[in-house]
Amino acid sequence: MMISCNDFEKKKENKNAGEPFEYFLEQFADLKIMRYQVPEFDSLNLKQKKLVYYLSQAALCGRDILYDQHYKYNLAVRRTLETIYETYKGNRNTPEFNKFLVYLKRVWFSNGIHHHYSTDKFLPEFSSAYFGELLKNIETSKLPLERGEATTDFIKKITDIIFNPEVASKRLNQDAAVDMVHQSACNFYEGVTQKEVEEYYNNIRNKNDTTPVSYGLNSKVVKESGRVVEKLWKEDGMYGAAIKQIDMWLEKAVSVAENEKQKSYIEKLIAFYKTGDLKTWDDCNIEWVEDKDADIDFVNGFIEVYADPMAMKATWESVVNFKDKEATRRTEIISKNAQWFEDHSPVDPKFRKKEVKGVTAKVITVAQLGGDCYPSTPIGINLPNADWIRKEHGSKSVTLENITYAYDKVSLKSGFLEEFAASEEEI
Repeated sequence: MMISCNDFEKKKENKNAGEPFEYFLEQFADLKIMRYQVPEFDSLNLKQKKLVYYLSQAALCGRDILYDQHYKYNLAVRRTLETIYETYKGNRNTPEFNKFLVYLKRVWFSNGIHHHYSTDKFLPEFSSAYFGELLKNIETSKLPLERGEATTDFIKKITDIIFNPEVASKRLNQDAAVDMVHQSACNFYEGVTQKEVEEYYNNIRNKNDTTPVSYGLNSKVVKESGRVVEKLWKEDGMYGAAIKQIDMWLEKAVSVAENEKQKSYIEKLIAFYKTGDLKTWDDCNIEWVEDKDADIDFVNGFIEVYADPMAMKATWESVVNFKDKEATRRTEIISKNAQWFEDHSPVDPKFRKKEVKGVTAKVITVAQLGGDCYPSTPIGINLPNADWIRKEHGSKSVTLENITYAYDKVSLKSGFLEEFAASEEEI
């Protein structure tokens, strides 16, 4: 359900009288960059603002996790490009340097060197020779060398990673005719084959469990001493430094939680990050779904599995939001009648639920996005993903109103109407 654009516009016009807000910022390659507003933030009380702030800081701390998940050398590439951007001493007013800037922006936008949508590797429009010239005119001491690695060896390696189309050509390969694990550049597996991964999880799954954990959700599968093992993403495991920072801000959020239920599931999220225990993750999700009273809400964790060829490993993401009360009131009219819609659904009656449970639909204002939700944003969220939790405890379905609104405002200037309308009068 969409909030009335007229009502939404009036709110902003009153607040920013005479100052039109520019939603569209710039365009490069096949990308458009937009801004969005956070209306009604000032209507929150001080405790709620603190909660939004702490959760937003936690959302920012997982940025590097996603880069590494997308590709093993993404962070090295990004830090090299940023070192050039920050310390390059040569002429920046050239077509070649502008091409360098476009490539850097594409890496920022896609959280790595693969297109955010196609997952194909994109290549720079400047030459490797020019890249070498850039590297000769920077502070090489700031390059992200590995321990004991010579600068010349690093430059040779990073140049091949960036410019060789055969290296890491596709982040996600789901061609059933190939070894999807081996042919995907994503950093969820190392030194193992698809068959080995399948056998590993088949051996540890309890096929009789009606409430199964999401096996493999928060780990990397590698081979050590000839054995297939999982490396968990947790405080004392992989991504530990970033996760500790996330937990630090979540602990602050506990102190200003809106109710006991919210306090409890934030504490369970912290416990999950400390232990990596997937049963704790399920418990956290159950309590999160059952909290229908808090105005401030958030998503934070290893959640969606679209980036994994095996559809098991989850990328890290976060969304911090607060309820748009008026728009939610209208949405609740539909969600309260969920049983009627189910009973009249145009599907075979045997597939209809006799009792619809826990459908919570609301409209939210996004305050902060992080990880796999940024900068390419969703416009809605429907979680949790575990089927048995959704069946037994329900789900939360939300519309990201201020994000959707920003998309709508930018689309008004696309030129589509002007191109196909017959006259100014029609427009």
